[in-house]
Amino acid sequence: MASRIPFNRVTAAGNELEYVAEAVRSDHISGDGPFTRRCHALLEQLLGAPRVLLTTSCTHALEMCALLLDIRPGDEVILPSFTFPSTGAAFLLRGARPVFCDIRPDTLNLDERRLPELLGERTRAIVAVHYAGVACEMQVLGEVAARHGLHLIEDNAHGLFGSWRGRPLGTLGCLATLSFHESKNLTCGEGGALVVNDPSHTERAEILREKGTDRSRFFRGEVDRYTWVDLGSSYLPSDILAAFLYGQLEARERIQAARRRAFETYRELLEGPAAALGLQLPTVPEDCRPAYHLFHVLFPDEACREQARSYMTAHGIKAVTHYEPLHLSGIGQRLGCRQGMCPVTESVARRILRLPLYPALTAAEQEDVVRTLVAAFHGQGRGTR
Repeated sequence: MASRIPFNRVTAAGNELEYVAEAVRSDHISGDGPFTRRCHALLEQLLGAPRVLLTTSCTHALEMCALLLDIRPGDEVILPSFTFPSTGAAFLLRGARPVFCDIRPDTLNLDERRLPELLGERTRAIVAVHYAGVACEMQVLGEVAARHGLHLIEDNAHGLFGSWRGRPLGTLGCLATLSFHESKNLTCGEGGALVVNDPSHTERAEILREKGTDRSRFFRGEVDRYTWVDLGSSYLPSDILAAFLYGQLEARERIQAARRRAFETYRELLEGPAAALGLQLPTVPEDCRPAYHLFHVLFPDEACREQARSYMTAHGIKAVTHYEPLHLSGIGQRLGCRQGMCPVTESVARRILRLPLYPALTAAEQEDVVRTLVAAFHGQGRGTR
């Protein structure tokens, strides 16, 4: 049965449907058509990035990072255990070993204080995952990467339009990835992008994305025919998807303003109950502007979380957990990982609950969400005093 208040709801915010119809009527609906080029240009302008290339998913953009940086068998890549499997799988596909780092208890981002014990002779890269669109501690990560000659990659699936010290997330590493999955702030259903901040990678990124051919150069008239020149795959999304995404990008300010209002409304509604019930609300450091991707609550323990989730589900409200620790997954165990390696990650995964958040969510619905969450505690005899 459908939830009265779903976790996420995708709606057209501008000219998405008109642009899709325009793309269908055109002579070019495969990759790198007119709407793809418009998306590239607008994202490059908004981020101030040398090159942005749409991909079929954030996962594929991460795979392109591994290819571009020539990650090889035996290399090690440090990444948080609290992230989506794609963050590690992209490098595992190249034969590298993911090295799982614990997270900070405040922002739930990679804990930079743990890096010294994880660095080794085989370390090639660090992946900064900006959880919930709140920046990692990029000063320290950048210094560690520079000192040890490592590549710094941003998995910015959550963070488009967030910033750190005034700089857009996605422009702080040599490469970054974006997601336009239906659960993200801006969407085309399934999609992503590679942000190339080091221009030395631009030409090869175009080749890898075009099945390992120099087809992009051919279309620009730089060569009279194109051929197979490198590794690669078909990472181009249809121009129909790019058309929908371009409509979302045009409506970005309206979408982001609505998400910010919803985020701040939750904080205002929950500040009092959180203190009384022992709930932890999202932490946003002073030098960060979040992307307002999600609003999470950390419960005192797993039993409280599950009681609240079940109660909210029974009352038609869809609130969801999040990542299972990668180091405890089947792959993690095959890599020799064990319980207790990342204790903060393990604790957070058991206690986190994400609340509904989307542009069409009304203040009245948010009051309903919070009222129901608090009622779940009353049902356990944990009422406020």
